[in-house]
Amino acid sequence: MKLLLRTFAAVFMFAGILAGCLAMLLLVVLMVRFPPLLIAVVLACWISNRLVRVLKQANR
Repeated sequence: MKLLLRTFAAVFMFAGILAGCLAMLLLVVLMVRFPPLLIAVVLACWISNRLVRVLKQANR
């Protein structure tokens, strides 16, 4: 029974990792085909980076 549960857990983990990799690949393809999406992702990363820096300074 324990082996069956481990097998199901391993299958679900594999499916989750595969779905995540496919989603990232699709996002990269979309960013190459549609440059505004690339700009939006870069802008979101920049804003996130600024927020993390500001929050780090506020916690000191």
